[in-house]
Amino acid sequence: MDKGLVERVQQAVDEKRLIDTAVQLIEVPSPTRSAGAVADRLAEILGEDGFSVERPVADWPEAPAVAVRFDSGAPGRVLQFDGHLDTVHLPFVPPRLEKGCLYGSGSSDMKGGIAAFVEALRVLRETETLQGGQILITAHDHHEGPWGDRRQLVALIREGYVGDAVLLPEYLADCLPVAGRGMAIFEVRITRDGEPVHEVLRPADTPDVLAAGAQLVVECRQWSQQLALTTHEVAGCDSVFVGRLQSGEIYNQSPTECVLNGTRRWVTPGAVEEARSEFAAMLQDLADRTGTQIEHDFEVQGDAFRIDLKDSLVGAFRSAYESCTGEQLSPGRKSFVDDGNSFARLAGIPALTHGPAATGAHTLSEEVSVAELIRVAQVYALTAITYCPDAAEAA
Repeated sequence: MDKGLVERVQQAVDEKRLIDTAVQLIEVPSPTRSAGAVADRLAEILGEDGFSVERPVADWPEAPAVAVRFDSGAPGRVLQFDGHLDTVHLPFVPPRLEKGCLYGSGSSDMKGGIAAFVEALRVLRETETLQGGQILITAHDHHEGPWGDRRQLVALIREGYVGDAVLLPEYLADCLPVAGRGMAIFEVRITRDGEPVHEVLRPADTPDVLAAGAQLVVECRQWSQQLALTTHEVAGCDSVFVGRLQSGEIYNQSPTECVLNGTRRWVTPGAVEEARSEFAAMLQDLADRTGTQIEHDFEVQGDAFRIDLKDSLVGAFRSAYESCTGEQLSPGRKSFVDDGNSFARLAGIPALTHGPAATGAHTLSEEVSVAELIRVAQVYALTAITYCPDAAEAA
């Protein structure tokens, strides 16, 4: 990229303004399904900046989403910046700035990233460097599982709040994530008829829900070894994992329920229903063998995805990243599932996850450096400058 243009964009990023935006978002508690107040705060910030703010309900009236469109006035592509405003259900940690780092709930996941792309939008407007196309900003609730089911993002996509490509500032900064696995969170409830009973008083033919749960753990481990044979050179391999098993009230009581939670992951795009049906068949077979009743939830968090290295978004991002840092990012995998997986499946657009090299996500010790937030704002603005104006390819 032109060095003068790069320097102009880099110098236009206002550190104080970016930090202030991040702090204003972090200081509003917003556990999943309760992000209404922080959505209002973001809308207020953008409105005070002079942007026209839309508030689509998007299937979640408790916290209408936030959307802003910035049009260059010339033909081109639409590049979307998307982020979730909700945080995991942990005790709230207020924001604080210390030695060049920002701390607090959502600082790394992902209010810091949202503040960075808001700053990128401001820079594009102030420098008048977006020569074609549009920027679409969207921010929403209902991201973090298992409390949210991504309904608001699904509704936004259904209602047309979609660009030609999307950038998502989750805490992934060490590779160019061109592939990733799909994932579902499952809960299995194994029950039997009757009441809890002392172990020495139970009838001999009483179904053992705890033994059935233990058997399911063993069979999932065996199944995972088979699933691991389905691989992708970047994304990894299929898997099933049980992380929680709970049953009983006391050591010598025969319980009536056993609950298991875990994940099922897959590398093949479009394999959602196959993964769902295989899991259901496995549970039905176990129920038949153990004389128990088994119900389950299988909440899909996102499908597997792949991005073509020749895609225009990849080229624009690589150019922007190298211009800002002097380095190149090697293609790699996205190990977690984020809203990019939903964009790939439901909207059919390239979705590139790249954010600050932040730490502490899903803990009480979230941390992100101000320097990383500045870098992300610069990279997003420069990516847009290269990606959006290509009207011929966008058509």
